[in-house]
Amino acid sequence: MEPRAGRRAHRSVSQHHDHPATEEGQQREGVGCDWSWGSIIWTSVGLSVSVGLGLLCCIYVATLHENDLWFSNIKEVEREISFRTECGLYYSYYKQMLQAPSIQEGLLELIHDNLTESRRTINLLQRMNIYQEVFLSVLYRLLPIKTYLEPAVYVIALYLTAWLLSGSWLAGALAGLWYILNRVDTTRVEFTISLRENWSLPFLALQVATITCYLRPQLTSFQQVMVWLMYVTTFCFCLTWQFNQFILLVQALIIYTLDCVDLLTTTQVTTLYLVQVSGLLSVWLLQFCNSMILGSLVLMLVVFLQTDLKVGGLLVRLSKILLHSVLVFLLTFTINYLTKKALQVRSDEHIFKFIKSKFALRPTRDFDASLYLCEEAFGLLPLDTLERLADTLLLYPYVPTLLLLSGTLAVAAFRNLSCSEGGSSEQKKGAAEAFRSDVAYNLLHTLLYGLVAFSTMRMKYIWTGHMCAVAAHGVCSAELWTLLLRTLRFMKCSTPDTVELMTWISTKTPKQAVFAGSMQLLAGIKLCTGRVLTNHPHYEDKDLRDRTRQVYQVYARRSPEEVYGILRAAGADYVVLENSICYERRHRRGCRLRDLLDLANGHIMDGPGENDPDLTPAEHPRFCEAIQTDGAAYTALFSRTFQNKTFHVYRLKKKRRKTPSSPAEPAATP
Repeated sequence: MEPRAGRRAHRSVSQHHDHPATEEGQQREGVGCDWSWGSIIWTSVGLSVSVGLGLLCCIYVATLHENDLWFSNIKEVEREISFRTECGLYYSYYKQMLQAPSIQEGLLELIHDNLTESRRTINLLQRMNIYQEVFLSVLYRLLPIKTYLEPAVYVIALYLTAWLLSGSWLAGALAGLWYILNRVDTTRVEFTISLRENWSLPFLALQVATITCYLRPQLTSFQQVMVWLMYVTTFCFCLTWQFNQFILLVQALIIYTLDCVDLLTTTQVTTLYLVQVSGLLSVWLLQFCNSMILGSLVLMLVVFLQTDLKVGGLLVRLSKILLHSVLVFLLTFTINYLTKKALQVRSDEHIFKFIKSKFALRPTRDFDASLYLCEEAFGLLPLDTLERLADTLLLYPYVPTLLLLSGTLAVAAFRNLSCSEGGSSEQKKGAAEAFRSDVAYNLLHTLLYGLVAFSTMRMKYIWTGHMCAVAAHGVCSAELWTLLLRTLRFMKCSTPDTVELMTWISTKTPKQAVFAGSMQLLAGIKLCTGRVLTNHPHYEDKDLRDRTRQVYQVYARRSPEEVYGILRAAGADYVVLENSICYERRHRRGCRLRDLLDLANGHIMDGPGENDPDLTPAEHPRFCEAIQTDGAAYTALFSRTFQNKTFHVYRLKKKRRKTPSSPAEPAATP
């Protein structure tokens, strides 16, 4: 009969070392994490496919535009009248820049324009988002370029997002193909080229890709680069669309939600908010201090979001989050109202009238609101959109992926909220293993913008493109398939991490090597590899029980010297540490293996709760956690030889000096 041990994590992407003497190296999933020749070639193929798909979409859309209008064969005036509604207005400024005697004079004409509005001289660069026309006109005057870059950039951005989420560029290829196949619902660029959203959405997609990369686990060396890329893409997005502040507001709500449920670190939250604020303020400067940007809700919201809500049990934390959220939104709208009054900002009031009227229970007589509400594009999303998405097989994988990820996110959020700040290091590690931050961000992105799309048809282009990346992630992610199979109880034997561990032991360690670890795992090691064990699950032997209790001190608060002595006394050459035991959250406080060891050693247990008066604080940190920091005291005695997301294997080094002999089985004393 054997006592239980914690469950192992199920995530399968791993990192390991072929030789026991090698030091630990960090490896990241997905793009650019392995520098072997095979990985470099595979990654290069993936990047080439992304560029190829982008160019294919570019040529395809350009051909559709040409076939629809015979654009290159019609008169100049016929080309110009093909630019519908506001597209013609924006194109006129591009044409004005091209016809100006010089770039400088063209810019002055835009800054002091008296041809757009009668009896008024306005600054077009301040009033309108037309920097893209200025940039292209300058480029056109300096370089011989004529191309449609928007579809290519958008497809490449979706490709990268799907690749980052799933770890396979095949998901990126599938996302790109879905985007092209669903062009009716993913883009309007073929017949409204100069529409603001056609310029901005590719930058939004690039921003989402950079945020996804920034939030990936174990991202270290490229973190600063990602922050700058997030800023650049956010800035370009804000510069090219007048509705940028409302899109960023939804993003701020996503960040706020993930922060509340402990799925983002304080550093990540602060960085993402600063990127948003910096992007908006940079655009504010470029648009000659446009007061509409200063009246943005997202600027007011950011001020109140950094608050410590991470103390207390489930009900306490939920109450704090609810109260804090109410205060945040009340203060946000109050300060926003006062700011707009002080600055006399009325540029965006028609948008708020539209939103208010759209969700009102009775008709409105307001002219501005009615002007929008009577347009089909600002109505509810037609159901035939879903039919078209289903016809291309996009909707079928998207919905199950959404449901599976939403359920997993709910479970992860519940677990995080059920634990307070007490055992912070283990809780953060457990949260990272329960649900990846980058996946959580993209999930909330597709959920919230999906709601926006259903409420306003014109906004569907923000949602449908991202749908392609999420659906491709669902189809190509081995991690999701593993989770699905486990949910359906079709997978009961082993995990990929365990298989990888057994393979490594069989091929990279001596056949006479002695392994220490949990009883359940060592039984598997005996079966799969034939290696020698320090302990095993046959618990009906007093000496073995004593030895097992000693070996389990690797999960207690003991010094590296004590643990080394215990393992050497048992004859161990290697010790296998399991995250699912070290950071166990399945059992209640007092029943976790680390709690049982703390009580046996006379130490206070982790986390909030009562402790017996005779228990004392431990002098040393928990060994299984502290050894992962690679401190000098630990690396002098142990060398990491294998690591994935479930297991850490350390080889016991041989001491150079001869130390005094210790008892055969050291007692488990505090």
